[in-house]
Amino acid sequence: MQSLWMLVAGLAFALMGVFVKIASPHFTTAELVFWRSVVQIAVAWSMLRHAGVPVRTPRLGMHVHRGVAGFVSLFMFFYALATLPVATAMTLNYSSPLFLAILLAALARERPDAKLVGTVLLGFAGVVLLLQPTFAADQWWPGLIGLASGAISAVAYWNVRELVRAKEPEARVVYYFGVFAFAGSLVWMAPQRWQAPGAGTWWMLAGVGGLGALGQLAMTRAYGQGSTLVTAALSYSGIVFSSAIGIAWFGDLLSWPAWIGIALIVAAGILAVQLRPDRREDAASPVTND
Repeated sequence: MQSLWMLVAGLAFALMGVFVKIASPHFTTAELVFWRSVVQIAVAWSMLRHAGVPVRTPRLGMHVHRGVAGFVSLFMFFYALATLPVATAMTLNYSSPLFLAILLAALARERPDAKLVGTVLLGFAGVVLLLQPTFAADQWWPGLIGLASGAISAVAYWNVRELVRAKEPEARVVYYFGVFAFAGSLVWMAPQRWQAPGAGTWWMLAGVGGLGALGQLAMTRAYGQGSTLVTAALSYSGIVFSSAIGIAWFGDLLSWPAWIGIALIVAAGILAVQLRPDRREDAASPVTND
């Protein structure tokens, strides 16, 4: 079942977060995005070359939509992280599966399976319990930006879905997103002082970039070839993996509501897999090259 690739993506992104945490004292956020995109481009280009697939795409417009949406949502998420409590910013960003359900109904003109929508809502309830966000009265504007990051992330995931189902190779989808992230990070870094990586920091950047590339490839396959709502429900697994890593690696302690939240997220994932449609919401044949 292709949607299960979202579990691989969730674990990869959670591990990437560890490397981001380790590298943060040495690099700015823009620099981390820059180096992640460099590694992502290199990995995707190597895969395309090995498969004999050209880099040039006949669907450049679709890649532009995916690239712009992905980078804008990332920028908004970082703004929310800087201006809101971390738990609140993450909760708002994790609203993207809810917006995906709306897009499925609005753009695909299909009625989403009510039970699968229920698993998405159950998973989001688990996220709220796990992160326990707080929100002050004067934080409405950053809150809107954080919510917008979730909505635009949903658009980016939708574009990924449409690209793969339009027979665009997965590695090329990841390659072009890396190109847009590279260009965007250059603009982001423009007013900042450039800092060359030291000899002892390259492994951090390799971890951020390599795991980021793996996460992007797995996520692209999950949304492109799997059921949209099942994949959306499984996307909450990333926060469970992050919590587990926090407990094992950094000695984090979780409250009882947080443990209940984890149980709800796990239950939502299991139910989503059990309730998956016998035939995907949108038929699509897996394609790895032109």
